Amino acid sequence: MNTTILGYPRIGPRRELKVATEDHWAGRADDAALLETGARLRAQVWTTLRDAGLDGIPSNTFSFYDQVLDTSVLVDAVPARYRHLSGLDRYFAMARGVQDVPALEMTKWFDTNYHYIVPEIGPDTRFRLAEGSASKPLVEYREAKALGVDTRPVLVGPLTYLLLAKPAPGAPAGFRPLDLLDGLVDVYAELLERLSGAGASWVQLDEPALVADRSAEEIEALGRAYARLSGLTSRPRLLVATYFGSVGADALRVLAGTGVEGIGLDLVAGPGNLDVLASVGGVPRKTVVAGVVDGRNVWRADARRAKAACAALLGLADRVVVGTSCSLQHVPLDLEAETSLDPSVRERLAFARQKVDEVVALGRALNTDVRTTPEGPAPSAGIDHRVRARLDMLGDAHRGDRATRFAVQRAALGLPDLATTTIGSFPQTREIRRARADHRAGRISGEVYTGLMQDEIARVIAFQEKLGLDVLVHGEPERNDMVQYFAEQLDGFAATEHGWVQSYGSRYVRPPILHSDVARPRPMTVRWATYAQSLTDRPVKGMLTGPVTMLAWSFVRDDQPLADTARQVALALRDEIGDLESAGIRIIQVDEPALRELLPLRSGGHAAYLAWAVAAFRLATSGVADSTQIHTHMCYSEFGEIIEAIGALDADVTSVEAARSHMELVADLRAAGYANGIGPGVYDIHSPRVPSVEEMEENLRRALQAVEPSRLWVNPDCGLKTRAYPETEASLRTMVEAAHRVRQA
Repeated sequence: MNTTILGYPRIGPRRELKVATEDHWAGRADDAALLETGARLRAQVWTTLRDAGLDGIPSNTFSFYDQVLDTSVLVDAVPARYRHLSGLDRYFAMARGVQDVPALEMTKWFDTNYHYIVPEIGPDTRFRLAEGSASKPLVEYREAKALGVDTRPVLVGPLTYLLLAKPAPGAPAGFRPLDLLDGLVDVYAELLERLSGAGASWVQLDEPALVADRSAEEIEALGRAYARLSGLTSRPRLLVATYFGSVGADALRVLAGTGVEGIGLDLVAGPGNLDVLASVGGVPRKTVVAGVVDGRNVWRADARRAKAACAALLGLADRVVVGTSCSLQHVPLDLEAETSLDPSVRERLAFARQKVDEVVALGRALNTDVRTTPEGPAPSAGIDHRVRARLDMLGDAHRGDRATRFAVQRAALGLPDLATTTIGSFPQTREIRRARADHRAGRISGEVYTGLMQDEIARVIAFQEKLGLDVLVHGEPERNDMVQYFAEQLDGFAATEHGWVQSYGSRYVRPPILHSDVARPRPMTVRWATYAQSLTDRPVKGMLTGPVTMLAWSFVRDDQPLADTARQVALALRDEIGDLESAGIRIIQVDEPALRELLPLRSGGHAAYLAWAVAAFRLATSGVADSTQIHTHMCYSEFGEIIEAIGALDADVTSVEAARSHMELVADLRAAGYANGIGPGVYDIHSPRVPSVEEMEENLRRALQAVEPSRLWVNPDCGLKTRAYPETEASLRTMVEAAHRVRQA
């Protein structure tokens, strides 16, 4: 094996997986049709990688929803409430919930915008290997072999799986999922023996948890697990892949002391891995997969830097294999599908298919002459001197006293305790999407399009008034995506037509490409917000996406610090906020769902990151009067780790995901003495179920244990874009009724 990748997009060139999955959920396709689509997409990937000349081809990277959920099914870590179901019904119930059974919790996969389904492990969990078609790694290995492709099955490593898990509700105090490691390793041992019997020569075990801070006990558990697995008499060779940063020296030393044959190191996000490897004396009897091609960003590989990193490894390992820094599932599929990108931007890019070619080319160079003259540097980014001059003139950004703002806003807005609102978006119907597509294609004029969007905004405003919501939104019918919509209107960004990336389940996004200095040539949202406000006496929120999230959910230039780029985006948003305020918008929401997502995986980097992330938000929002209420929104992250930073943002109101995580945030708020308004989501919008009034009431009563009524807001946990109107109306009616009952009490 001279070249390999750690994973590949599974969505299909035309998003076939999304279409097939949603058809299945809607009852338009049966299990057999969905399974057939999955098999076809897997076969396409394996043959594509083989024909590209890649030596090591991964399998078991396909999933109908999420690879961590697949692992839970594989090892039978299925909570009791789902066991009355079977097959795909059980699988999707764990991911999405059904009317009578809530879904498992969902959160971000390390510092990416990919979401995984959190395993729920209790002391009575008994791991066992799934049989038959549920044993995915075996099934897919045999599928590939039948096509003449010998693959390397990929598994979520046992340590990472348990470190990502949470104790099941009702688990005794002090119980940790890691306590069950030995039983889980026994199941992995059985699986490895079966894969060996099927002919697998290598198996990849992903352990990205090793690039985060790990305790001595966790390092000991790592050694115990891999001593057991590598000591099996009948097994494939083992590649333990780490990615998203630098592995710790203690973890690497322990791993090197086991019998595993290969170690994967991310040399893009973790350039310090070279120093760590040298500090432990190298791994002279092992293969190192050098992650020199970036699996998280879309820029062409710097061939000179990649070759130098591989050359440095040659004296530290028995064999060096050229690879990707992580799975390519985090980048779009194929640049060839993009025909309208600016050529000066396009020539700097490589998507998943092109990155495979880069890996193959680098592998050939490494095995011939490492000193081959490197390619010239990629074209440089555009510079806007006016933007840079304005930023140089701005100092630290601060707003007025919190207590003063609270009093002024309470008098100006006249809102009740437990004010009700939504996060921003309303369901995007087929008619809305068709109108946007027709306008983009030139089939309808701008005037006709504006009229259609205004009709939808008027309908949404009337709908919210009828429901009895206190603070309204315009529904965002004109927006394709909360990041892409703004990127298409800002200088310095480029948008793709087919650059889809999976965020979770069937939710795909097209991350914009931030390639040059950022500037706002004209207002972006003012006409829609002011039109909505003209239709009602109730306050309508202006809706923007914050600077950190604009970066986190884009592919960002890598030639300057993220902090500098964040300030440029913040300056553009500051101008937009000023225009909204001047137009009479009294509440402006600047969403930052990715604030926790970008937190460095090691605690040593937290302070510096949070300092510039908070500063960027405050730069964007600090230019308004005390009477203008600033909101922000965050979702699907572990907020307890950044609760002080959430306070430092100094938003007047923060709405957060809390329903799936069982209102865990309430305890964090109580401990931190959080002083501003808070809206913990009282129901999960990523599930089709409609909670009862009593369930939402209970969530509100939990929140009131930490937040006084005048500062507690009532809202769903995220936007409603992906939901249908019947369930949206039922859920919001229930939410308003729950707020009314608790308000009266």
